[in-house]
Parts: sequence; structure tokens; C-alpha cells
Amino acid sequence: MAAAVASRLSRLLGQSRPQLGRPLSSAAHRGESSARMWKILTFFVALPGVGVSMLNVYLKLQKEHERPEFVAYPHLRIRTKPFPWGDGNHTRFHNSHVNPLPTGYEDE
Repeated sequence: MAAAVASRLSRLLGQSRPQLGRPLSSAAHRGESSARMWKILTFFVALPGVGVSMLNVYLKLQKEHERPEFVAYPHLRIRTKPFPWGDGNHTRFHNSHVNPLPTGYEDE
């Protein structure tokens, strides 16, 4: 009788402890399905999303944009010291059609 109680108790205690062998073997199987899922997501979600974004940018660039009228607000384009390149008044990536100087657009 004592042996039956001891074996039953050991089975109950054995079930409460985490089993180390099983999670490791199932993780390898889960990793394969996870890799398959990410591969499917890449080909059917990410790449078409990049394609749609590229099409959107291309179509927006086809339109001719009007540049906004220059308004000399006193709180914008404040220069406390000149830029260390060029004439000191142009930003590093200055575009004369889009970026105004403190006095206005260059070609007006």
C-alpha cells in the first residue's frame, strides 16, 4: 500500500514540475512554422506594401506642385550665426525652388 501511495505521489509531483525535454523538442518544430509564417508575410504583405508605396510616390511626383507664397514671419529662419559651408545662408540640402532664404525665394 505504501508503495502505491509513493508511486502515485511521485506521479503527481512529476506532473507539476516542468519537463525539460519536451519544450525543447517542440520549439524546433515551432521554429520551422514560424520561419514559414515570416516568409509568407514577407512575400505577401511586406513586398506588396513596398510596391504600393513606390507607386504612390511615383504618382505624386507626376503632378506639378505650386510652391506656397513666401511670408516673412519673424520667428522663422532665424540665423544667429552663418552655416559653416557655402555663403553661410543656405542649408546643407538647399533647394532653391522649395526652400526660401530669410529674404524670400532666390528666383523671385
